[in-house]
Amino acid sequence: MVRHLLRGGVMSAERAVMIGIDVGGSTTSGGIVTDAGEILSTVQMATHQDGPGTAVGTLLNVVDALVSTVSRRGLSLDGIGIGLPGLVDAEKGMMVGDEFNYVQDFKGVPLADQLRSFTEVPVFVDNDVNLLALGDWIFGLGKDATSLVLLAIGTGVGGGIILNGNLVRGHSGCAGELGHVPINFNGPPCVCGGRGCLCVYVGGQQIAATAQERVGRTRESSLLGLADGNLKAITAELVFKAAASGDAVARAIVDEALDALGAGLGAIFNALNPEVVIVTGGVAESLVPIEHEVRDRAARYALAEALATTRFHIVRSDKRRTVLGGAALVLYELGRQRNA
Repeated sequence: MVRHLLRGGVMSAERAVMIGIDVGGSTTSGGIVTDAGEILSTVQMATHQDGPGTAVGTLLNVVDALVSTVSRRGLSLDGIGIGLPGLVDAEKGMMVGDEFNYVQDFKGVPLADQLRSFTEVPVFVDNDVNLLALGDWIFGLGKDATSLVLLAIGTGVGGGIILNGNLVRGHSGCAGELGHVPINFNGPPCVCGGRGCLCVYVGGQQIAATAQERVGRTRESSLLGLADGNLKAITAELVFKAAASGDAVARAIVDEALDALGAGLGAIFNALNPEVVIVTGGVAESLVPIEHEVRDRAARYALAEALATTRFHIVRSDKRRTVLGGAALVLYELGRQRNA
């Protein structure tokens, strides 16, 4: 299925493009992107559209569809960049380990090698948040900066770090796990084995779980009404909504989250002093209206000069940005190869 679509007829065209793909727990998105960051075409499929264990097949179907479009439009494919939600060995081009891997289907699958053999174009694989950071650095809010840190706050918390024009992956691919920076030594246990990690306070799943537990104890919160009486239906989005309306339980949870986020941002500003810091992800949707509060909390922990000289942005989550990140990964890696 993949082979007959991908071989031949793609490399002799006039206009060069890249394919960027974002694999999520629920949706796999892909797009055809120019080197100027223009998205020409997109495809979305449910990650497990054919049932459990079918995520790799879904990815291949997304690649099929996009490469067929590249060929039909007479374009030239320079490479494919793929973001996976977990720990990735970028050199081997595959997901590794069990911790923090949100689509286990890809564990140990030599994805880059397999797709490279089918497509005969360069294929690169990395963590999805690293792709977000590269996308903003090459095409977006961090364009022309030499350093950038992106903090993605969704179900959990991830990070991407670019310093002196280089993506920081770390010795074993764990760099950028900013959600597991401890901010409270006596805080709640974290899935990583530590205590009081940033993600315990600001991750969407944890905010929702905290709200469910507290509302379940007190029953004195507008959150229960917002969730139609169903505790399990309380989400992080509803917590922020209730807090904005003056609900005391929700406000206390949001205050805790903002304090923790301020401390985490302070660590980023002080330790790395980047030119640009970007906060994004599903929870960022609720942070955009209260960006001034986030800045105020960060100011409690950040060095004044570091905060004052950093371009700080909170932006809503958008699948198109990770698709751009896949293209940015191709540009970044091809550039590294040329300069090696």
